Order: sequence, then C-alpha cells, then structure tokens
Amino acid sequence: MTAPLFIATERFDPSDGDRWRSYCEWAKIPGLLEVVSLDFILCPRIVTELQEEDWHHIVCESFRSDYFYDLDYLKQRVQNVPRKNILGVFRNPDTHISSPPAPDNIRFVGYDLIEEETQISALTNCGGFPDVFCNDELNCLGLVPSYDRASEIRRVMADGHPDEPHAQCELYAIWRLESVGTEKR
Repeated sequence: MTAPLFIATERFDPSDGDRWRSYCEWAKIPGLLEVVSLDFILCPRIVTELQEEDWHHIVCESFRSDYFYDLDYLKQRVQNVPRKNILGVFRNPDTHISSPPAPDNIRFVGYDLIEEETQISALTNCGGFPDVFCNDELNCLGLVPSYDRASEIRRVMADGHPDEPHAQCELYAIWRLESVGTEKR
C-alpha cells in the first residue's frame, strides 16, 4: 500500500456566494453541497509559501510539494486558517483502501481524478466528459464514491480522449478530517 499524503485546501461551498452560484450553474452537478477536491483552482492550497521546517515534512516531487507526510505537522501549520479542508489521500491505489490514513476523526469521502501538471479535476472542472460519466454519478462533494467506477472512468477517459491532457489523470482516494475549519466566514 502506498503511504498516505496530507494536504490543506480552501473550502468551496455555498458560503462562497456568487462564485459558488456561478460554478453550480456551469458545472450542473446534481445535489452538490460542497466541492472537496485536489483541484488547484476550485480548492486552492492553503500552504503556498514553504517555511524552512516544511521541507522536513513535504513530498519533494513534481506537482506535490504542497503535500505533507506528517498530519500532525500540517494541522499545526494551518491551525489559524478558519475555513479549510485537511485531506488524507492515497495516490493511485490498487484497490479501495478501507483503513483511514490516520487515527484522527477522518472519513472517506470519495475519489478524484486529477491531471497532475495543471492540478485540475477531470470530474469537477473540465466541463465534463459526458461520453464517459454523468454528473449525477458524483456524490454531494463532487467525487466518485466507488473505487471500481473511478478506475473505470479514468481508463475510459484516457483511452477515449488520448489527445486531451485533462483526460490523463491520477486517481486519488480522499479522506477528510472532520470538524476542521467548518466555520462560516
């Protein structure tokens, strides 16, 4: 099993007002209550400037320098940010991972498909791939709930759209730390 990674992202939900309403009109995802995603545009990273100590806790690979190995360190690092999601993720797991990535109050929320170079979600921010999946397959957080279906979408999207960069994705299993940054602005 791959090691879990952790990241802190901004929340994106109805409290974002006009930005949320405009997005929902465009995306047309039924029943969407919040977007929980690794998408860089919809849910920007909270840690954008690294401090010297961060280098001892981050993933030092292309496109992942804002992912941390140490959940406790990340929680401390973003403790003063009021509206946030702290996510535990597994990149390209071979099967559904039923054990949470940390002993904290963390729960599985679904799978995202991310084109790594741009950090864009093929599920929530590409305008859709209607020949591959329907928006009503996404849960209320904009994620695919099933590993098997997420894997199938990833494969069919890549095979059916070989020249589309957003169709060449990595699959992320996402867990969310509960009761963190749920305050309203």
